[in-house]
Amino acid sequence: MRRRLALGLAVLVVLAVAGGLLWWRDGDRTRLEHAVDLAPASAERLSWTDWSAVRREVGADLGASPDGEAVAAFLDDAFAEDLTSTSALVASSRTMQDELGFSPGTLDWELFAQGPDGAVDILGLDERADVDELADTLAALGWTEPEEEDGVWRGGADVLARVGPGLTPELQHVALLADEGVVLTSDQVAPLEAAAAGVRGEADTLESVDDVVDATGSPLSANVFTGGHACERLAMASADADDQAEADALLERAGEVHPMTGFAMGVRAGGDVRVVMSFEDDDVARTDVETRATLAGGPAPGQGGDFTDRFSLEDAVSTGNVVTLELAPLEGQYVLSDLTSGPVLFATC
Repeated sequence: MRRRLALGLAVLVVLAVAGGLLWWRDGDRTRLEHAVDLAPASAERLSWTDWSAVRREVGADLGASPDGEAVAAFLDDAFAEDLTSTSALVASSRTMQDELGFSPGTLDWELFAQGPDGAVDILGLDERADVDELADTLAALGWTEPEEEDGVWRGGADVLARVGPGLTPELQHVALLADEGVVLTSDQVAPLEAAAAGVRGEADTLESVDDVVDATGSPLSANVFTGGHACERLAMASADADDQAEADALLERAGEVHPMTGFAMGVRAGGDVRVVMSFEDDDVARTDVETRATLAGGPAPGQGGDFTDRFSLEDAVSTGNVVTLELAPLEGQYVLSDLTSGPVLFATC
């Protein structure tokens, strides 16, 4: 009996230690890492907004139930700091808050995931949010309640039109995942169902951007691309012939560049911008950090002028297979919103 008791205690100790390790590992993750862990495996572009941190950054104290006008005023202030371009909800916020009872003025965070299978907005709820109350609101406004508690509430364009003006199509269909503390929305049912399965742990989620997400830290807002999407969307191929010729000449003088496996750009508290690029291995990163730092300090073909008209390059380092550029935007420059669509020479492949 003593042996069985000792064995049982040993098992409990092992389980407790394992549980503690898992808890600490989870506790070390940033909010962005936690959100990306919920993104569908098919996502290619992730747009992150840490709404609670943005509210703190601009000094907005809205309380649990602001009206739409107060939310709109907050978003004007956040726009001036280049902190709203990553959200899918800004134009909808006044009506969302007044009619649905939540918006960027009350959400904890937002991750808009886009891919070939469709787009899903993953919304982290504030701890004060009442999911049951939101369900009652959806039912009263015309969304069709699902048979299962965490199923998809089906709406559509007609429902949104009845609710009020300016609502994004991404709010047509909704999944309320109370246990996970998130709401999912989409303009299509199929990607929403797939994303909900991933959040519940029943399907694969995105992993290919883990390196850049980890190195990005805790941005207020950020865009994260898979490597293939970055090389397609940020490359110089979208520039006109003259700009491409100038880019080729600048690249020849600067050095080699290689395809990225991931890309992120985020605005940090205080306004600085961090750019992160991951590569196949450490050697490639050491090569690319020099080239890309040189490019970031010169002309910006396809964007106009020089990159130095937009920011100063404060630091450029490679750590393992990751390159990090630290940028200090100049007064009045919207670096994140301007330079996350191509062509961007220092991010080209």
